[in-house]
Amino acid sequence: MSPRIGVITFPGTLDDVDAARAVRYADAEAVSLWHADADLKGVDAVIVPGGFSYGDYLRCGAIARFAPVMTSVVEAAAKGMPVLGICNGFQILCEAGLLPGALVRNEKLHFVCRDQWLRVENNATAWSTRYDQGAEVLIPLKSGEGGYMASQETLDRLEGEGRVVFRYVGGNPNGSRNDIAGIASENGRVVGLMPHPEHAIDALTGPSDDGLGVFFSALDALKPLATTA
Repeated sequence: MSPRIGVITFPGTLDDVDAARAVRYADAEAVSLWHADADLKGVDAVIVPGGFSYGDYLRCGAIARFAPVMTSVVEAAAKGMPVLGICNGFQILCEAGLLPGALVRNEKLHFVCRDQWLRVENNATAWSTRYDQGAEVLIPLKSGEGGYMASQETLDRLEGEGRVVFRYVGGNPNGSRNDIAGIASENGRVVGLMPHPEHAIDALTGPSDDGLGVFFSALDALKPLATTA
């Protein structure tokens, strides 16, 4: 049986369809999850996709983190369920306390939309095992509030524990501290990143198919569960 990966839709979500398509490209089953429904429908992993949940009012992700579905996601993550937050999803995971730090307005206050090179710093998380450590991948970036900020103590902890998963190379597009593009939870099961791997799954429609590794990695993380099921 194929793993079932839930993709959440909030009011203002833009990239849920693309995320579901990426899940199917990785030979998993994409399951639609609604923000107002706490039922995760028995999925094995969850993706919180990009967009502008609730119009980005207050702060990006600040309202979405109170949605009923996020209460269930936080509980499931505490039990080890793999969770991926992309762009606005990364912001939501930080607001929900699943990842440390916060995402703020880009350094020059401009919306950035470009194909961005990333370096894989940690290939041992639930969402990065299909990459070689140190590999450079080309992934689209599109965000106005993508600057990753955290206290120096938090940054030191992330760096010291190897929890920086992706780092910008070839120039920092948004002023993120330490050129951080993506980070992981302590157990490596929860990952958030600002660039959009779901837009890089097919060389015909994206700058590369480098993003596929994120979704195939989740299958690796779920294999032990399938074995014991």
